[in-house]
Amino acid sequence: MRIWAPSPLDGLFALRALESPLAVLWFVLQNVALLEEEADINQLTEFFSYEHFYVIYCKFWELDTDHDLLIDAQDLARHNDHAISTKMIDRIFSGAVTRGKKVQKEGKLSYADFVWFLISEEDKKTPTSIEYWFRCMDLDGDGALSMFELEYFYEEQCRRLDSMAIEALPFEDCLCQMLDLVKPQREGRITLQDLKRCKLANVFFDTFFNIEKYLDHEQKEQVSLLRESESEGPELSDWERFAAEEYDILVAEEAAGDPWEDGYEAELSPVEQKLSALRSPLAQRPFLEAPGGLGAVDLYEFEGGDDDLPRS
Repeated sequence: MRIWAPSPLDGLFALRALESPLAVLWFVLQNVALLEEEADINQLTEFFSYEHFYVIYCKFWELDTDHDLLIDAQDLARHNDHAISTKMIDRIFSGAVTRGKKVQKEGKLSYADFVWFLISEEDKKTPTSIEYWFRCMDLDGDGALSMFELEYFYEEQCRRLDSMAIEALPFEDCLCQMLDLVKPQREGRITLQDLKRCKLANVFFDTFFNIEKYLDHEQKEQVSLLRESESEGPELSDWERFAAEEYDILVAEEAAGDPWEDGYEAELSPVEQKLSALRSPLAQRPFLEAPGGLGAVDLYEFEGGDDDLPRS
């Protein structure tokens, strides 16, 4: 799957911009040439590697407890130990960033929807990820985040901090910090372009709906965060760093023979269970076939593509 996806999510499935079959063929051959120069596909971070696919699928498998290749709001809320606010989970299932029939009628996300979610969640600095979360926060769809919308999401963060015996910043103080961070062109509203210009868009989003990452940012000074975002050289992206760390954890768990908490018998190791799952109908799709729900970079025209994902 990921061979088609340069630099997630930024530029994801850029084939949409290639209108002629010859242009598509040229794109494929150009990138296959890179694979001929590098024997280990995992070293080419411009593309999905096996490690990246493995991490995404295992994360989906953990949440999909009944293994029907669909997850609901309660399933998704468990991601990263309930780090994402309930209001944001509701927005994801509202159709703001997913338009498939399963989401609209049954309140379910497909595996393809989950790929968009996970990469957007773990790397909020790419233009496509910024658009994903902007659409979730833009409650009225007017193309700008108002102070009301920011306060709507921040209220839940304050309640969660209170439950942890942590004093939350008053909204007015938080708002001043965020406006200084983003520096919007027009007073009283934050646009998508404002956030795409901001080097710390991830800090902005996490402040309003991810309690764990918000606390992580609070432990770092803003200067150090900015220094990290401006570092030169072939630095790993947030997604690449996350995927590498999670893959190491999964391999270590498999080597240690830790039990897999999904109701399977103990004689199967975690990797064996997941490999068995990969033999499901989802895994039978051709390697180079892009899932239907990921075919468009423009999220405003994104179609969920749930119907082509068979159930197990």
